[in-house]
Amino acid sequence: MGDMEEESGDVGMSNNVNDQSWIPKAIKKRVCTTFVEASFSNGRMCQCGATRDTHQAVALGDYFSTAIVSHWDSIQHSSAYPTDAFGELEFEGASRRHSKFLRLSCDTPPSIAYKLLTADWGLPLPNLVVSVVGGEGRAKVKMWVREVLRQGLVKASQSTGAWILTEGLREGVGRCVGEAVRDHAAAASSVSHNKVVALGIAPWGLVKNREQLVNPQGSFPAKYYVHNTSRDSCSLDINYQAFLLVDDGTVGRRGGEAGFRAQLEDYISKQRTGIWGSGSIDIPVLCMLISGEKNMLKRLDLSLKQSMPWMVLAGSGGVADLVSNILESLSSSPPVPSSADGEGEMGPTVDLKDRVAERVRKHFPSETEMDKLVEQVLSIYQNKDLITVYHGEQEGPDDFDTVLLKALVQASKQRVSSNSSPYTEELKLAVAWNRVDIAKSELFNADIQWKYEDLEDSMTDALINDKPQFVRLFTENGLNILDYMTYGRLESLYCSVTDSSLAYSLLQRRLGERQGIVGSQVRLQNVTLSKGLDGSQGVPWLANKISLFEVSRVLEDIMGDVCQPFYHSPLELENITSQRKALKLASRFLQGDCQYRKTRCLFPWASLFIWAVLQNRSNMAVFFWEMTGESVLSALSACKILRELSRLESEAEAKLAMKELAQRFENLAHDVFSKCYQSSESRSFTLLIRKSPMWGGTTCLEMGIAADARLFFSHDGVQSLLSQIWWGDMKRNTAVWKLLLTFFCPVLMYTQLISFRKLEEQQEDQGRSNDIVQGRDNDSLYGETIFSFPDMKHIVHDAQGFNSPRYPLKGTRNTLPKRPFILSRWRQFWFAPVTSFLGNVLMYFMFLLLFAYVLLVDFKPPPPLGPAFTEYMLYFWIFTIVCEECRKTFLLGTMTLRQRMRKYIQDVWNKCDLIAITLFVIGLICRMFQWSYESGRAMLCVDYMVFTLRLIHIFAIHKQLGPKIIIVGKMMKDIFFFLFFLGVWLMAYGVANQALLYSYDPRPSWIFRRVFYRPYLHIYGQVPVEEIDVGKEWDTNCTDNLTLIEEGMEPCRSEHNNWLVVILLVIYLLVTNILLVNLLIAMFSYTFSKVQGQSDTYWKFQRYNLIVEYHSRPSLAPPFIILSHVHLFIKRYIRKVPSIKILHFVLEVDGKAANKLMTWEAIQKESFLIDQSKIQRGSDSERLKRMSVKVDNVLKHMAETRDHDRRLRALESELEYCSSALSWIVETLSQSNMAKPSRPPPTPKEPFSSCSSI
Repeated sequence: MGDMEEESGDVGMSNNVNDQSWIPKAIKKRVCTTFVEASFSNGRMCQCGATRDTHQAVALGDYFSTAIVSHWDSIQHSSAYPTDAFGELEFEGASRRHSKFLRLSCDTPPSIAYKLLTADWGLPLPNLVVSVVGGEGRAKVKMWVREVLRQGLVKASQSTGAWILTEGLREGVGRCVGEAVRDHAAAASSVSHNKVVALGIAPWGLVKNREQLVNPQGSFPAKYYVHNTSRDSCSLDINYQAFLLVDDGTVGRRGGEAGFRAQLEDYISKQRTGIWGSGSIDIPVLCMLISGEKNMLKRLDLSLKQSMPWMVLAGSGGVADLVSNILESLSSSPPVPSSADGEGEMGPTVDLKDRVAERVRKHFPSETEMDKLVEQVLSIYQNKDLITVYHGEQEGPDDFDTVLLKALVQASKQRVSSNSSPYTEELKLAVAWNRVDIAKSELFNADIQWKYEDLEDSMTDALINDKPQFVRLFTENGLNILDYMTYGRLESLYCSVTDSSLAYSLLQRRLGERQGIVGSQVRLQNVTLSKGLDGSQGVPWLANKISLFEVSRVLEDIMGDVCQPFYHSPLELENITSQRKALKLASRFLQGDCQYRKTRCLFPWASLFIWAVLQNRSNMAVFFWEMTGESVLSALSACKILRELSRLESEAEAKLAMKELAQRFENLAHDVFSKCYQSSESRSFTLLIRKSPMWGGTTCLEMGIAADARLFFSHDGVQSLLSQIWWGDMKRNTAVWKLLLTFFCPVLMYTQLISFRKLEEQQEDQGRSNDIVQGRDNDSLYGETIFSFPDMKHIVHDAQGFNSPRYPLKGTRNTLPKRPFILSRWRQFWFAPVTSFLGNVLMYFMFLLLFAYVLLVDFKPPPPLGPAFTEYMLYFWIFTIVCEECRKTFLLGTMTLRQRMRKYIQDVWNKCDLIAITLFVIGLICRMFQWSYESGRAMLCVDYMVFTLRLIHIFAIHKQLGPKIIIVGKMMKDIFFFLFFLGVWLMAYGVANQALLYSYDPRPSWIFRRVFYRPYLHIYGQVPVEEIDVGKEWDTNCTDNLTLIEEGMEPCRSEHNNWLVVILLVIYLLVTNILLVNLLIAMFSYTFSKVQGQSDTYWKFQRYNLIVEYHSRPSLAPPFIILSHVHLFIKRYIRKVPSIKILHFVLEVDGKAANKLMTWEAIQKESFLIDQSKIQRGSDSERLKRMSVKVDNVLKHMAETRDHDRRLRALESELEYCSSALSWIVETLSQSNMAKPSRPPPTPKEPFSSCSSI
C-alpha cells in the first residue's frame, strides 16, 4: 500500500481520463469468490447477499465448505480486483455541476482516499469534519431534527468551512442533510470562501442502479438516472459533491462502510488545518449521533476508545435517546471501577450495572444479547467526557456553532497538557473556523488574561491562512509584534506562500539561482555535505529554504531603482551593488549559523505589509497598512508592487484583483495626503520629499512616479509643491511676457517688474531650515519647505556642518552672511526652473531656424568646397546638446551607471533624442563624401523632422496644450489599429487590381506603386479612371512585346475581365472611404470622450518629469550651456565641491523632527480612518446589518419568552394537579374513621386562590 500512496501522491488536479488512469492500479474493489450458504435461502443465496449464480464455479466444488464455514467474512471470502467505477457523476435531468465518485475496497488505506479527495478532486481542506451517524433507512425524521440539520449543522459548517459525512443516499438523515446543503448553497453568496462539502460514504452493494456507474476506463461523466426522486430510496443524492462507495463484497447489506469510515475519520483527525497543513491544530472531527440501531453502540464504543468526540442528539430516538438518558440520569453515580479494584467497591458497580441494564432493557426489550449491550454501554459511560448531549428540541438550532465549539473543546481538554492554558485549544478552534465573533464573545471579554505564549501559535495560524480579523484581535489583546516578528519568522512566512501564487514562482526562481551557486561552490571546493535534503550528499537543507535574500531579490526586481534593496543589513550585504557578488556572498553567508534569524525585524509592520501585498491578500494588506508608519508612502509602494505583479500575472482573474487592489491603495494614499494637506501645507510638502529609511531611502514623489499614481499626482497639494519648485523665488502669478522681457533685458530683474519673495521671508525660512537640521522641539520644526537654490544650499551647508563649532549655543540663532543684493537677485532669477525652461525654448527655436537655414539655403558641397560657417555653427550646437545629454545621464544622481542608463532609456523622449543625434551623426558623415552626399542630405532632412517633433515634449508643460498632447498620444494607438485593417484591404485590392490590369510587368518599383501607393491615393479621391477603365482613352505609349516590356517600356492594359476591376474599385472605395474612415472617426471620438475627462490627470502626472528635468538643468541653454558644463567640471572634479542639485526633491529628516512628522502623519491617518468608519456605519448596508442583528435579538428574546410561558403553563398544570390531589386526600381523610382531626381543615387564602385562577 505504500507504493500506492506514493503513486497517488503525484497526481494532479485534472479531471480527464489520462490523469486518473492510476486509480485502477492503486484502488481495488471486492468481489465475493466463496459461496457461504445463507440459512434462510435453501442454498440459493450466499451470506454476502448475492445469488449462487454470481459466484465463481471454483468456489462451489468443495461439498464440505458449507459445513465447515458458517459465517461469511469479507477479507477471507472475497478477492480484490481493480476498481471499475470512478470518475464524474451526472444526474440525468439535473442542471448542476458533476459530482465525483469512486468504488473502493473496504480495506483501502484512508490516506489514499484523503489525497484523492483533496488533491485530485479539488475539495477544499476542511477546518472541521462532522460525521452524521444514524438515521439510516426510510424511518421518518422528526421535524425538529430537520431544523437542527438545516439551520444548525449546515449553517455552522458553512461558517467554519466544514465537511459533512453521511451515507449520501436519498433516505433518512442523508436526504435531509443534502436538502439543507442545497438550500444554503442557493442562499449563500457566490464569492463566499467557506463552502459546505457534503461527502457521501455508502456501501457499494446498497446503491440503487449502481450498474450505471461501472466503466473500467472511468466515466467522465457517468449518466445516473433515478426513478421517482420524491420518495426515499437507496439511490445517490444529487446534493453531494463526492461519493466514496465502499465495497466489502456484499450486496444489499448495510454497515459495510462503517469500518472504512471510522478509519477515514481517524486519519483526518491527525491532519493539520490550514494551507499545506500550516495550522496550529489538527483537523477537529466530531461524530453526531441521530437515532440509531443497537449496532451503533459498538461503533460508538470503539470510536470513543480512539478519543473521538461525539455529540448525541437527545430526543431523536433509538440509541441516541438511550445514551443521553444514561448520561443524564447516572451523572451523579460514581465512575465504574476497574477489575483490579478491591471487592469492597463492587457494590456500587453492581448497582450501576443494574441501572444501566434496566434502561437498556427498556429501550431494547426484545434483545437476546443483553449482557453484551450492557457492557458496551458501561464502556461508553466511562468515556462520558467525550460525549456532549444536545437537546435540540428545547435549545433550538441558533447557536449550534457555539455548541460544536464547546463540544470539541470539552473533548480536547482530555488531551491537553497541564502546562497550557485551558482556553488555548478553544482559541485554536475558533481560529481554524475563522469565527472571530465567538472569540470576542467567549475568549476576549476581559475575563481571561492572555499571555504572549498563548497567542503566538494562533497568530502564525491566522497570518498564514489569511485571517486578518484574528490578527487584529491578537494585536489588540496582548501580542507584541516587536517580540513576535523576527527575521526567522518572516522567512517562515515566506516559506508558507501557496504554490499557486505568483510570489511563490518568483521566490522559487531566485532560490534556484542561489542553489546553483551553492552547488557550484560545493563541487569546486570538493566538500562533502552531510545534511542534504534527503540525508545524502548535496546542497545543505538551509540552501533549499527561502531566505531573506530571495525576498530581497524579488523586491528588487519589482521595485527597480526607485529604492535601495531590502534586508541587506541583516544579510551583511551593505554597499554591495553587483548582483553576482551579492549572490555569492549571500550563498556563503546562509551556509553559516545565520544568527540574524533570531534578531527582531527592524520594521515589523512594513515587513508584514510587503508579505501580504506580494500575495495579493487585500484585507490583510489593508490592516497592515493601517498599522504601519508612513502611510502615504506605504500605500504608494503597495501600488507599485501590485501593478508590477499584475504585468507578470498570467491569470486574468488574479490580474484584475491586483489592479483593483493597487487602485485601492492609490486612493488611500490620495485621501490620507488630502487630510495631511488640509491640516498643514508646509508639513505635507515635507512629507512628499522626505527620505524614508523604511522604504529604502525613497520619497513619496519618487515612489508615486514609479507606481504610475496619476490620481495621487493630480492632488492640489502635489501640484502646489511642483509649482513652487517650478517658479523658485518668484511669485507664481508672474506673467510670461515679464519673464521674456527680463530674459532679453536682465536689468529689469532689479526693478519691480517681477515680484520676488521678500528678504525677511527668506531669512525666516532659513531660520526654519536651521530648526529642521538642529531638531528643535518647537512648532516651526516643519517650517515652510523652501526649494529655491539658495535655500537648498543653506540646508545642505547646515547639514554638513552640524557638528562643527560654528553652531551657536541653544537659544541663539545661526545666520549665514548675506550675499549682495545684485548677486542674490541674479541667482534668484536665473536659477529658477521656469527661467531655464524659457531659455531652452527660445534657443531651441533658434536652433531649428538655423537647422532649416542650413538645409534650405546654405548646404554646401562636400569638402573642400564646404561646409559653410553656419553649418559649423550647427555642428557646435549639436555638440552642446550631446554634452547635456551625457551630463544628464552620467553625472546626475547617486545611482550606479547601469541604473542611470536604464532610467535614461526608459524615457520616450530620451529615445527620441538618441534617434535624432544618431541620425545627425550618420548624415554628417555621409555628407562629407561625394558618393554619399545626397544620402547624407536626405538623412539630415529626416533628422530635422525628429528635432522638430521634440517641441511636443517642450510644450507639454502648458496647461492648455499639455492635455491635448495626451489626447493625441492616445489617438496614435487607434491609428495603428486602423492601419492594420487598411493594410489588409490595400494588399487585397492592390494585388488583384495589378494582376487584372497588367498581365506582365516585371518592374518592382512600378509594382509597389500600383499595389500600395495608388490604392492609398484612392482613399483621398485620386482615381485615374482612364488608366483603370479600358473604355476610356489612354494617351500613354504602351506595348505588348515582352522584350520591350523587360527593357522598361510601359505594358498595355489587359482588356479581359476589366469589368471585374471596376467592381473591385467600387467595393474598395465603399469599404475604405465609408466603413474604415468612419470607424477611425468613431474610435477617435470614443478615445477623446474617454481621455478628455482624465487628460488633466495625465498632464499633471507627466508635468513632474518635465519639472525635474529643468530643475536639474544648468541655467544656460545650448549652445551657451557649454559654459555651464565647464563651470561644473571645474567645480566637481577640480575644486571637489559636491553637487547641490543632486538633492532635488529629497529632504533628510532625522531625530525628533522625523518622529514628530511620523506622529503627525499617523494622526491624520487615524482621522481619515475614523471618517471612513463613520461613513461606512451610516451607509444603508450597515444600517440593514444592524437592523438585522436587532431583529434577530428580538426574535431570540421572543423565543425565550415563549419558552418561559410554556414552562409557566406546565408549572400551572402541575400546581392544579397537586391542588386537586391534596383536595382529594383531605376529602378522603375527612370521610375516614382512621383519625379524628383536632381542628377543621384549613380554608384557602385569597392569594392562593388568585394564583390558582391564573
